[in-house]
Amino acid sequence: MTTEQPGPSRPAAPTAGLGTALPVPAQAGPPRKESTAPPTASTKTDLPAVADGPQKTRPAEPLPSERPPGTPPDPWTAFATTAERPPGRIRRGTRRLLRWLIHEYAVVIYASLLLAVALTWPTLRYPLHTLPQDVWDPSRQAWQIAWAGHILLTDPTRLWQSNAFYPLADSFAYGNSLLGYAPTGMIGEGPLAATLRYNILFVLAHALLAIGGYALVRQLGAGRTGAAVAAVAFAYAPWRLAQEGHLDIVSAGGIPLALAMLARGHGWSLRRGLRPDRRSAAWAVAGWLVAVWQVSLGFSLGVPFLYVLGLLLVVIAVGVPIRRLRRPTERPVLGWRLLMTDTLGALILAGVSALIAIPYFRVADAGPAATEIGFFSPPLRSLLIGPAESRIWGAPHQVPRSSLHWPAEMGLLPGFVLYALALAGLAFSIWTLRQRLVLLAGLAVTIVLTLGTNFYEGRWSYLPLFGHLPASLGLRIPGRLMLWATLLLAILAAGAVAEFVRRAEHLAEHRIPPWPGPWLRLATFVPLLLVLGEGWNATAHPVVPAQPTAMRIVTGPMVVLPTTALADQTVMLWSTTRFQPMANGSGGFAPARQAELRRNVATFPDAASIQYLRSLNVERVVLLRSQAAGTPWERAGDIPVDALGIRREDLDDAVVFHLR
Repeated sequence: MTTEQPGPSRPAAPTAGLGTALPVPAQAGPPRKESTAPPTASTKTDLPAVADGPQKTRPAEPLPSERPPGTPPDPWTAFATTAERPPGRIRRGTRRLLRWLIHEYAVVIYASLLLAVALTWPTLRYPLHTLPQDVWDPSRQAWQIAWAGHILLTDPTRLWQSNAFYPLADSFAYGNSLLGYAPTGMIGEGPLAATLRYNILFVLAHALLAIGGYALVRQLGAGRTGAAVAAVAFAYAPWRLAQEGHLDIVSAGGIPLALAMLARGHGWSLRRGLRPDRRSAAWAVAGWLVAVWQVSLGFSLGVPFLYVLGLLLVVIAVGVPIRRLRRPTERPVLGWRLLMTDTLGALILAGVSALIAIPYFRVADAGPAATEIGFFSPPLRSLLIGPAESRIWGAPHQVPRSSLHWPAEMGLLPGFVLYALALAGLAFSIWTLRQRLVLLAGLAVTIVLTLGTNFYEGRWSYLPLFGHLPASLGLRIPGRLMLWATLLLAILAAGAVAEFVRRAEHLAEHRIPPWPGPWLRLATFVPLLLVLGEGWNATAHPVVPAQPTAMRIVTGPMVVLPTTALADQTVMLWSTTRFQPMANGSGGFAPARQAELRRNVATFPDAASIQYLRSLNVERVVLLRSQAAGTPWERAGDIPVDALGIRREDLDDAVVFHLR
């Protein structure tokens, strides 16, 4: 309770009796008029005098919440609000996890995975029993991943001495090694596990293409819609459908992802330029690690990627000092952490690449590089021809595709929608005119390289860059450089789409309420839907032949008959149970010994073929009866062998010939 303060003093009224106030008599006469004239000197003397010295101020009244000294505490304070306790580690971690789960890039990952499953369907319908496109190259690459995982667990020193191509050395270098997928090969064994592993990686590789494309274009400065269009156009371009049987070519998502991380780490954006305050050494480290992983998958895409990274390092080495001289007061572009990161990252990338390349350079070359490159070089019209695996352009382009002497590697259409959007991006874009001209020049260079020897015989383009490298690196198919042309087209297209979205939003600001209408919002997604339509596949998914029982019980060294360039790839997949040494083998790089082997065993069993196999230290020959029909070995299992000094063993599905 508060005590009432007394007011100013005034004369007390007379009281009577029990404290009743007496009435004050009213003054007689008419009321006096108040003068409105200003006070005169005589009237001023009637005013109370004001003290000339400092006036005393009254003490402030206590607030209602304050209690006088000496009073007991207010019992109602027990019900007052208390300070909120700070969140603990679990609550903070949960909040951080929830924020990450709805982050922009988390949503991009979800969408990319769902899109990959849908646009590669029916890959995951029967993942244990089917392979995309055909059963040959995918079977071999499934064996590669299984071998890498198996040998790294058992005997890492024999990584490059695979069980196939016996007794040749460095046989694991007869194609892109896919070493980056080796950890997955450590899980499971046998052909079923290898097939399942391949199909899962096949779908994830498509998802990574979209994630990497989105991250790069977003980092360059495009909006979400433009980045989404560019990502889908890059990941599901029609020409890629002809490469669905080559996991090493499909697995290119690390290229744009590494470039995006490196750009993020250096604080660089195509639209906003260089921002030193946005640089981050951690992102640069991540970019270099992804680059190392990408190169470990194979040199068909890895060597061009190394060239691009080398060119970027040259640009940085030249541009940074020039910028420093022109703007001496500006913050340094490369701090010491970022400089150390780039130096160590480039050295580690070069070291790992050189280490992986050593066995490839030890392998004997197949023949003149110019001849093979000339055979696979696509004509200019191939940029307008879609592959047979495209559901949209496969049938309409059947006639022009038949004019190509190797259609599987020459149907290089990136998409007519992508062409149209990129063309619009040259005149209508968020990128500046100078940036568009640079992108156009880069596109022209990549197309010239893609044509191989069809541009001035490649003397000034493809051959100086790739013609001197061994065939085992897989660089003799120029059409695979269409990857870079597609990426540049996607960046140009993203600029046009982002500008369209920007103008649509500006138009919506003048609406009441300022919100895009449903038709305007839908119009911004039309390019995305069109690009998705062109990426619709008609890829076959054949059933993988079941593993014969003999491949699970017979040990090597051995030869499996029949042997052909295609059949051997399935045999390699069957060997993933025991990884027994065998002379069979086929790959992206075919050694001359394999043709000699098939020629010498065509008459097996006879004295000449047996002597040849013994010279290779082959101890057993497995004849698969179910596969021998229509081959030179169709009746090999019924020929008497007692006079040949070998022994025959009949199994349920095979005949085993013991040569020793």
